[in-house]
Parts: sequence; C-alpha cells; structure tokens
Amino acid sequence: MKIKTALAQFDEALYLESGRILETYELKYELYGEMNEDKSNVIVLFHALTGSHHAAGRYEGETKAGWWDPLIGDGKVIDTTKFCVICVNVLGSCFGSTGPMSINPKTKEPLRLKFPVLTISDMVRAQMNLFARLGILEAYAIIGGSMGGMQGLCMSIEYPHFAKRVILLATTYATGPWAIAWNKIAMEGISHDPRFKEGNYNPEDFEEEGLHSFAMGRMAGHISFLSPHSMNKKFGRNYVETDGLYELFGRFQVEKYMEYNGYSFAKRFDPLSYLYIIKAMNIFDAMRNYDSLEDSIKHIKAKLTLISFKGDCLFMPEEMEMIKNTMENIGRSERVDYICIDSNYGHDAFLVEYDKFDFYIKKALEAKG
Repeated sequence: MKIKTALAQFDEALYLESGRILETYELKYELYGEMNEDKSNVIVLFHALTGSHHAAGRYEGETKAGWWDPLIGDGKVIDTTKFCVICVNVLGSCFGSTGPMSINPKTKEPLRLKFPVLTISDMVRAQMNLFARLGILEAYAIIGGSMGGMQGLCMSIEYPHFAKRVILLATTYATGPWAIAWNKIAMEGISHDPRFKEGNYNPEDFEEEGLHSFAMGRMAGHISFLSPHSMNKKFGRNYVETDGLYELFGRFQVEKYMEYNGYSFAKRFDPLSYLYIIKAMNIFDAMRNYDSLEDSIKHIKAKLTLISFKGDCLFMPEEMEMIKNTMENIGRSERVDYICIDSNYGHDAFLVEYDKFDFYIKKALEAKG
C-alpha cells in the first residue's frame, strides 16, 4: 500500500461559524493508495476525537499501526488497490493541523486561548477547501465514526453533492447531555489544574509527566467508551499481583489499566487541543441551523449506511435510529440502511470489533450510487 503524508498551507481566510476568522491555517493529511485519473475513487475518512490523519500503515520505527489499519490496505475491506483513502487531521488537533498551540504569525507566540472556538462545520469547511485544491470534486464515499461520524453527517447535509455514499458509525445527530457531562469532567480538571497555568503552560512540561487532572478526566471519559460487560470480560475482579489487598492504594487490574490509559494519554495529547475539540463536539447539533431534524436531513442526497452498537453508552443506538426514522419520515427509506451491531464492547467497538461490521462497509462500498 502506498502511503503519502503531506501538509497543506492555506493563506486565504477561513470564516468560522462564530464570526471569527482564521487568516491562515494548515491541514495535515494522509493518502493511502493512488487517485485515478478523474479522482473518482477517493474515499474520505474522518477520524474521531483523539485520532489523527494516521489511519493505516506504520511509520518507520512505529510499533502501533494507524487507528483503522485492519480495514484499510491492499486487498482489505477498504481496498487501496481500488480506492484512494484520504484522512485529514482536523483543525484544533495537536497532530499537525492548525490548533491552539500553533504560532500566531504576527506575535510569533502560540495562539493558546486566543484560538477561536471551532464547530464541526468549521472543520468540514476547511477540509472541503483541501479537497478542492487536490481536485477532488466528488468523493466515492465518506466514512466516519464517533466525531468522525459527526463530520460525515455534517458534510452530507452541507455539501450534499460531494458523495453518493456516506457510512456513519457510532455517532449521533446532536451531542446529548450525557456525553456533554462526561466531557465536563475533563474540562473542569484541565482548566483548574495549577500546572495548566490558564493555558500558558510549556508543552514540554508534560512530556515526562502528563497533566494530572487531564489524566483523571481522560479516565472518566474512557469509562464512557467502554461498557460494564467489556470491563468484566477484560479485568473481572483481578488484583495487581504486586499490590497488597489490604494496602489502601493497592489496585485492582482495572484501576491499573485506567492509570496507564489516563497518564499515557496526558503525555501525548495537548490539553488545549482536547478542550477545543470536545467543545466542538458539545456544540454539534445537525438541527442548529434548521427548523427540525427533518428540515436538516432533507438536504442529504447520498445513500446512508448507519451502523450503531448495542453496548454504546456514549452515542446510543436510538440516536442513530432517529436519523434512520427521519429519513423514512421524509419518504427516503430506500436511501438509508440501518444496522445495530450486537456488541457488548461499548462505544469503542467501531475501533475494535471489525469482524462484526466490516461486511456492511464492504456492502455499502459495492452498492451502486
């Protein structure tokens, strides 16, 4: 599989939903496979909250492959001998695209809290500018899970002629109070941590030891990505062998896992980027600029494939089913397929249980537009 990583610089202004302006910005992206002559074989892949443009393959010296590597590659479900997949790091992220720690060209200092609040629509608009520059006028398909699904739904509403197939996994039409509440824990922890310094921290301060409150917020958020069943199966009531049962801070295996996950994440992900991205997710509402969900969904021209997971406690199946029902209510039942996967893994099932849903992605990609 051919992999190309690139950085696109935009000197033209990006006008944001908030009324603010990004005078210049950069987008990091990755291509898998090769575009055909008329660029009609491009699949746009949107990443989730903590993901990046690196969706498949391995960099030199990298021990872990891209976040959807089992599905993308030569001869795989998303076959890169037929398709060219493009994945763009979203605005606000800390993996190469313009975000809060990017340098202000006028002051030569990081933007930090002067960076504007973004919406999912802003992220999508920036990516559409990239696609136009690359000559991608119509994608073969759009695929996205979780926050990536928000981007996919947004694009199918706001740019209805861009793709004929849209595949959305484990996502929602509007972020509900349950998900916002989980995000609040991380927001409170980060913003009130003394080492955060009201956004004026040195990123190098967290390389060896991540921001503690960020790690704790991430632990809480990670619980929402899993499920009681998956935790029981993975950890049970197993105790850490080197810890004493009657030591106050002795740990169960699940506690050790939460520590590792939280603190390792806090070392590699920028806390300001996290705040800005979860704010964009919290704001997301496909109805916000419309009178109703029906008024919003009626703009979609693509064939939708909606894949939810029974054990998902973050974006619950009924939220995706609502999109399906709305399509049916406006007389477009033939333009939507809805599958609820029998899974106990939780929200992260779309990143783990590939064998339970890869068939539906393959089927959607093979369907006529």
